Amino acid sequence: MKTIGNLQLPGNPRYQPNELVPFFGYDNLYRGLAEVEIANLRALAQIGLIPAGDISLLTPEIIERILTISTTEVDRIEREITKHDVRAWVRLAQEILPPQLGRWMHVPLTSYDALDTGRILQYCRAYGQAIKPSLIEVMRLLITLVEDHADLKQIGRTHGQHALPITVGFWLATILNRIVYNAYEMENAGLRLAGKISGAVGAYNAQAGLGLVDKSRESNNGATYEKTVLQLLNLEPAPISTQILPPEPLEYFLHAAFMLSAAFGQLGDDCRHLMRSEIAEVAEAFETGQVGSSTMAHKRNPINFENLKAMWKKNFGEFTKVLLTLHSEHQRDLTDSAVMRDFPIILVNLQTQLNTCRRKDKSGKAFLARLSFSDEALRRNLGASADVILAEPVYIALQMAGYEGDAHELVNRQLMPLAQANKEPLAAVLERWILTHDDPNLAEAYDRISPEVKTLLHSPADYIGAASEKAIEIVMLAEACIKELRYEEKEQDSM
Repeated sequence: MKTIGNLQLPGNPRYQPNELVPFFGYDNLYRGLAEVEIANLRALAQIGLIPAGDISLLTPEIIERILTISTTEVDRIEREITKHDVRAWVRLAQEILPPQLGRWMHVPLTSYDALDTGRILQYCRAYGQAIKPSLIEVMRLLITLVEDHADLKQIGRTHGQHALPITVGFWLATILNRIVYNAYEMENAGLRLAGKISGAVGAYNAQAGLGLVDKSRESNNGATYEKTVLQLLNLEPAPISTQILPPEPLEYFLHAAFMLSAAFGQLGDDCRHLMRSEIAEVAEAFETGQVGSSTMAHKRNPINFENLKAMWKKNFGEFTKVLLTLHSEHQRDLTDSAVMRDFPIILVNLQTQLNTCRRKDKSGKAFLARLSFSDEALRRNLGASADVILAEPVYIALQMAGYEGDAHELVNRQLMPLAQANKEPLAAVLERWILTHDDPNLAEAYDRISPEVKTLLHSPADYIGAASEKAIEIVMLAEACIKELRYEEKEQDSM
């Protein structure tokens, strides 16, 4: 196998996940196109246009040489001779093939039969061989985190303010659920990615006009020539196309990748804020030799959490490019081809996030497995609002017990100011209010509240609702998702 030189992925050279190099490394970019062109030769032989003796010359060694035609080589021929990228590639492939086969190279294709379909192969393989296994690994890490912390109590927050108690596992499960949802979306969108072998305007002009469709149907159970080629690549044809594929299948696939990236950005954003000095509920592991600041030696920066969010920010800009390619003038214009070359950056950024989550230290422990949660900080932060955070159950319990007034107004206008001023639990303020105010209806309603609920009104840390149970429910959902993804993976491997 020849040595391939330039393996840089599209996007910033700083972010280069090795897992995607076989698919999107610069000198590998024509590998998908080469697979389509090789399948086309085999299809021509299948319908009888290329003699059996000639197609037998397509040896594994020749195939490997064609597959490894580098982008750098194509660029040189395009720049010096053809001024056309695909014709440059065809020229290089014909130099490798015996003349009997070389004359058939690219017949009856148009450039984007090979380019668009080849790119779909790249996306399918990048997903199946890199993104999906990495995602499953990260989901398993998150499942463990949720399970281990399903009962660890934490103050919930809305609008940046202390709200009601939850658990750390519940908070993490809300993010895991988003990841599961988008994992299904990406899987399903990946299964809908289609190819095309439909010619220069998508109307099969050469195939229908020159008899290839009829030959294909005679030799392949009624299949069109397009179907005959794409079957060799395990792809379905788009229902209709122009010179290029319809944009929706790839757009939805990349949208699912973008949404997955957003979910990991949420994880990074949440953790980054919870690692703030004044909150300190979560912490990244600080490795030997790591530096937090070039001048402030005391600092421990949340660099990995920030990276998770930063990759989503990058993808926000990249997905805009996808949206800008939803229109093409008539059967095709050339204004989108340069833009589409950047599409893999979305997967590069997502893979970078996945690698951040699963990156192992010298002991072999993944980053997510090395997160720490401070029991002391969690208790302190929950306790900081313990006197007042049970305003919700106090007012609802009174209303349910038959209080005829507006219990919310009573708690909000009367009891809360006293609890805050005296730093006294809200339930205690309510009980004293009943003793010192002539309100028989209030007293009777309070008496009707069950002893168990009254105990709860004095126990802020126990008012976590179904947080623990919900966390485990999402764990089960995620485990089911992994099994389904693994099943699809095995099914595709057998094809």
